[in-house]
Parts: sequence; structure tokens; C-alpha cells
Amino acid sequence: MLATQQGRTYKRHRPETTLLYQLVERYYPVFTANLADQGKYLPKYVEREFDDFLRCGRLKHGFLRVVCGDCKHEKLVAFSRKRRGFCPSCGARRMAESGALLVDDILGGYPVRQWVLSLPIPLRLLLARYPRELSKVMQIIHRAISTHIVHKAGFTNKQAKTGAVTLIQRFGSALNLNIHFHMLFLEGAISEEPWGGTTFTRIKAPSHSDMVELVHTISQRIAQYLERVGLVERDMESSFLNLPVDDEDSLLHLQGASVSYRIAMGPQQGQKVFTLQTLPASNAGEYGQVANTSGFSLHAGVFANADEPDKLERLCRYISRPAISEQRLSMTDQEKVHYELKTPYRDGTTHVFFDPLDFIGKLAALIPPPRLNLTRFFGVFAPNSNLRAQVTASQRGKNSPIKKIAKLIILITLEA
Repeated sequence: MLATQQGRTYKRHRPETTLLYQLVERYYPVFTANLADQGKYLPKYVEREFDDFLRCGRLKHGFLRVVCGDCKHEKLVAFSRKRRGFCPSCGARRMAESGALLVDDILGGYPVRQWVLSLPIPLRLLLARYPRELSKVMQIIHRAISTHIVHKAGFTNKQAKTGAVTLIQRFGSALNLNIHFHMLFLEGAISEEPWGGTTFTRIKAPSHSDMVELVHTISQRIAQYLERVGLVERDMESSFLNLPVDDEDSLLHLQGASVSYRIAMGPQQGQKVFTLQTLPASNAGEYGQVANTSGFSLHAGVFANADEPDKLERLCRYISRPAISEQRLSMTDQEKVHYELKTPYRDGTTHVFFDPLDFIGKLAALIPPPRLNLTRFFGVFAPNSNLRAQVTASQRGKNSPIKKIAKLIILITLEA
């Protein structure tokens, strides 16, 4: 019998039995038909995401036959479509692979702190509309935090560097479009020694005043950059986004409704999504490693020590988790989609409700565009860093010993 080391047998996932699959299978064709009646259509990559979701994990769309070498027992393993949108199966696979990769090959052996930056609602919509600007915005964020860490370690940016792995999350706990950044920074700086080795200098946890200064610097620099490229315009009294009025593929309308917690489809279009508040409102203010300004929120309260690989892996899996949890999804007697929040909001909201068609629109808004890398490496972990091979367990990168050996083998072969 095919079994794991713990004695558990393989059990095939049957997506067609899940509520999420049944909702998409039933209402996605109706959703696209309604858009077509209005002369609007989804982008091809969004349509492909829904089509692949309905094929993912189904034996009739392809499978692998696995045979036990001892007892010759056979199992059929359905192919995964390996999508990046809302598919829980693909998301769980990616979460497990990312957690193992980051701990075993990249971050293992160093103390790591999670920095989480949330953006104002208008900027979430702007970066969803202009994904190319994400790279510039992330460079601004990384430069500010890494400079703070290096200076706190007693170095300049020329003398030492730190490293970070950033995962871009596009979803909030209410299935709303919420572009924010989970950044795993080294809790210190790495300097290169004259003899070729490296030294890691650890720093203390950031104070509240450090957080306030950082979030203010980040918000000012992002605003200045977006204004310089013409995506934000200012007058004497306020600032506003420079977004197009028309959107022929209808995705901007769906993203705008999702990011602002509003209904995108049906007779209640434009109204707030119905919520259920079962807890009293929280009046918790700023403290510790948390700071807010002008809609920007910076949090750095989660830390994993160098000798806590299990905690680091849990953290890596958390920041790369799927967008939707099937365990928290259900249907009401009134045929409304009911979704329980992972963490209650400050106003006491614990559940949200969607019309099925609006629920499909929320899923469409979460799908990332093609060729948008959701995992980024900075500093000493960047692919072009001269120190990457020395500070990572995999020793991959420039000046890698593996590459040097490969080049040497090639030279010997050519000479022979």
C-alpha cells in the first residue's frame, strides 16, 4: 500500500465535491454571460484561471499512475494546473514548496523578522491596475528598511548589506483585493571580510519610534514617486489617482468594488458588502512594532530566531498561504455565500456575505496578471548578489562554488 513514513495512506483530493468548485462551475458561466450582455469581457488570463480551476485535480483531465515497488498497488494522481489565483489545491502545494525552499535553501541559520506593509485603499487599486509599478514601489520599501537595519548595525550601505524575501499578497481575509507586502528581513547586516568570508551583525528589535519614522519615510517616498510618474496628481487641497475612466475588459470595475468592500454585480451594485458583527469593537491603539500614517500600516512584531526552524517554516507557510480557505466557506439557506474571517476586524466583523455572482467577481479580482513575480529576493538574497552563494545553504548565485566546479570540469573536458 502506498503510505508515508508516518503510516498514512494517500487520499485523492476530489475538488468536484467542494463548495468552491460547485459555485464556480454553476455561476461562472452566468457571470460571464451577464458581462457579455453589458458588452464587457474578462481578460484572457482571468478566463484561463477559471477554466484551469475547473480542470485542476480532475482525473478526466489527466493523471499520473503511481505504483508501489513492493506490493505493486496502484494509485491515480490527478494533474495539478499549478495556477496562482484562488485554487486552494494549487495554493496549498505552493505554500508547502515555498516554506521548505525558504527555510532549507535561503533563510535557514539566521534570525528573521517579518515586516508587513499595508497600503491605503486607493493605492491598492492603483497597483492592481499598474502591476509594473510594484517593482519600483517595493524597491523604495526595501531601500528604506534595509538602510535602517544596516545603520542600526553600525555600518553604511557600502560596508554591509542585509537581505529580504518579499511575498506579495493580493487578498484580504474578507476575499477583498488587498495588495500588501510580507517581507522576511534578516535581523542584522552581513559584511564581507578582507579574507573573503562574511560576518553577521545582529541588531535589536525596532522600537515604536523607529517604526513611526520608517512608515513616514516610506509613505512620503512612494507618494513622491507616484506623483513623478503621473499616477498621482495633487492640487491645493488634496491628492487623487490618475486612473482611466473606461475599462473595456471590466476588470477595473471588479477590482474597484473588491478593494472598497462593495458589491460589483446585481441589483445592489455599489452598496457595501453585507457583514456580520458578532464581537465588540476593539479600540486597541498603536504600540510596540506597529505604526500607521496616512493609510500606510507597518508591522514588525513577528520574529523567528536562528535556532527556531519550525517557527520560521510556519511563518513562511503563513505568508505564502492560499487566498481562500474552503473550511471557512459555506452557503446560507437564502443562497448567499457565507465566508468567515480568519481574524475579526476592529469593528467586530467576523463574517461577510456575497451574492453568488458577486462572489465570482471577487475571485476574478484576486487573480494576478501573467509574468508578475509574487516572490521577490532583495539584498544579499538577490540573484545578482555577490554574497548570495556565501550566505545561503543552497550556495546558488554569483561566485557559487558549484558554478566554479562546473566551469572547471568544462575546461578540463575541453583541454582533454
